[in-house]
Amino acid sequence: MRILLLEDDTMIAEALRDTLKAAGYAVDWVADGDAAASALQTHDYPLALLDISVPRQNGLAVLQGLRQHGGTTAVILVTARDALDERIHGLDLGADDYVVKPFQPEELLARIRAVVRRRQGAATPLLSNGVISLNPATREAAANGNNLRLSAREYALLHTLILQPGTIFSRQQLEERIYGWNEEVESNAVEFIIHGIRKKLGSEVIKNVRGLGWLVAPKN
Repeated sequence: MRILLLEDDTMIAEALRDTLKAAGYAVDWVADGDAAASALQTHDYPLALLDISVPRQNGLAVLQGLRQHGGTTAVILVTARDALDERIHGLDLGADDYVVKPFQPEELLARIRAVVRRRQGAATPLLSNGVISLNPATREAAANGNNLRLSAREYALLHTLILQPGTIFSRQQLEERIYGWNEEVESNAVEFIIHGIRKKLGSEVIKNVRGLGWLVAPKN
């Protein structure tokens, strides 16, 4: 899953980007509100992490513009400990959740998982199409009696497919969801990742539709 990160502090942004990438997310980082608003207009992000206190449009203004233009990207706001009014205002503007600085990486990752789960209408933390089960908290996948932990890239790709079982994703669509800006992508990267998943879980867990792309089976 690809996340837009709005944070003007370079040290914090790099730490957050590393945390998110290690958890299997692709991250596009911008340092001001204008850049964030532009990115949200030109890319279809499933989720954005917006710091409120940034230059050239604060995070609340970016959120307001997104919702006014019909944008459905899930938004988690990053706020200061004493900014209760900002948090309430942000939720009323359409934010899905917030985290308060300082926070632990584990809390942020848990909130991201919860927001994605709510957006999918899932009652349990496990994602499943009846053949494969994926645990976003542990990056463990189960199929055909195998229960193994996936690499960050393997998780990102399988997570993309299992969120929309039965939907065919092209190579370009998968690359856009598992790689961030300025990340070099080898020509056979998607095939290599899929090979790794199939080796762990079985050759039939991800199906290839010749000339179109890949999918996991729709829910039974």
